[in-house]
Order: sequence, then structure tokens, then C-alpha cells
Amino acid sequence: MCELFGVCAKKSGRMNEYLKVFYGHSNKHPHGWGLALLEGNEVSIEKEPAQASKSCYLKERLTSTIDSRVILAHIRYATIGNVEYSNCHPYTMKDDSGRRWTQVHNGTIFDYRPLEKFTQYQSGDTDSERILLYLVQEINQAQALRRKPLSGEERFWLLDDILVSMSKGNKLNLLIYDGEYMYVHTNYADSLYYKEIDGGEIFATVPLDREEWKPVPFTTLLAYKDGKLAFRGTDHGNVYVDSEENMKYLYQIFSNL
Repeated sequence: MCELFGVCAKKSGRMNEYLKVFYGHSNKHPHGWGLALLEGNEVSIEKEPAQASKSCYLKERLTSTIDSRVILAHIRYATIGNVEYSNCHPYTMKDDSGRRWTQVHNGTIFDYRPLEKFTQYQSGDTDSERILLYLVQEINQAQALRRKPLSGEERFWLLDDILVSMSKGNKLNLLIYDGEYMYVHTNYADSLYYKEIDGGEIFATVPLDREEWKPVPFTTLLAYKDGKLAFRGTDHGNVYVDSEENMKYLYQIFSNL
């Protein structure tokens, strides 16, 4: 199981201490780390297919102030996809209107046929990358049909429809930023929390300090803008629960990495 970290706030704030704790969990998630600092359509991504706590680069990077209104970070425990740079999160790409989408994912897609064709086009071989390719394809098709870029509300409800369908039988913890909204989704119990900060929210797979963290609302897509909840989607009820069959599937894949 990977871990996610995200920040969505109205103003920048120093996040070094949270990130140090977050990346300190990499002893259990040794297959790569990533960090994205985002501002509108601009993104700076740093990542490495190495254990975060053993990365000389990351250790040095965390000595410099890391502050941004929007941050996404990830530490990877490989289930699907080899341990290599192209399989490290975050993933990012632009849609046909020029809007940039950036994503981190914790989970596994066991069965969702619309993703299958993207094995031909992706840079790496993770199901996580295929999720983003599919989402952007659907955004592009909707914009082509309307002959104009989608509004924020239209983008939200399109993603809501997709995740209602994709979450059936699949483990789908996601943080996605589209240059305006941060989308947050979890359907696996006790695996995504949030904490209120001055002017915004921090999200993490597990609480990163002893202050009050609350579970992210379950099986429901949320969208935040400038640190405030803007949209709340359908409560689809598609709770992911580990099964013996799925665990055998993951074990077989992991043993071949």
C-alpha cells in the first residue's frame, strides 16, 4: 500500500516538517518517492525510484524551505509496475484545452475494462498512470462534444461519474489537481485523513502529528478550491475490502517485480 500527502490552501506555508514525517514512513514503502509543487497550470515534479529515507537528494532537498499553496507527494509500495522512474508518482499531463492534471494514487485497479487500452500508450506500466490517461481522455471527449472547455462544475461531475463506476471492486484513493481544484477520493477504510490548517487542508494516508486529524468522507468525491470545499459528489457506497482472491493476485504480481 502506498501513502499519499496533499496540501490545498489559500496561501503558501512551510511544509518541511510534515514532509519529513511523511517520507519517514518509506521504510515500509521503499519503491519510490515523488513531490509536486503546483501553482495554477505550472508544476514542478521531483521523483526517484528509491526509498525516500535513503535518498541523498531528498535529504538535501528537505533542508530548503518547501512552501506552496498546493502540494502532492507520494511514497510507493509497488504492486503493479516495476521499480523504475516511469512508475513513480505524481503523474501529470495536459488535456486538449491546455489544462494540466496531476495525480497521486494509492490502491489497485483489479478490473476496469476502459483502462486496458492505455497499456499501449503509457510511459510506465502502472494502473495508476492508466487512471490519469483515461480521465484526461474523458475530459477531452466531453470538451470536443461541447466545443468548449468544461467549467469547474462540469469537470467535477464528469469525474464523479467516472469514479462511481471505477470504484466498484477497485481500491481507489486519489488526490488530483487540475490547476484550480483538488479532487479527493477514498473507498478504503482508515486510509486517508485530513487536518485543517490556516486557510486550508492537509491530507495524508495516516496522521502526521498528534493534533486532530479526521477521516476523509468515505466513498464520495470531494473537490477543494483555495483550501475550501467547493463540491461534494455522489455517495456511491463502493467500499473496497481486501479479499483472499485479490491478495493472491497482488502476491503473484509482486513476486514477479
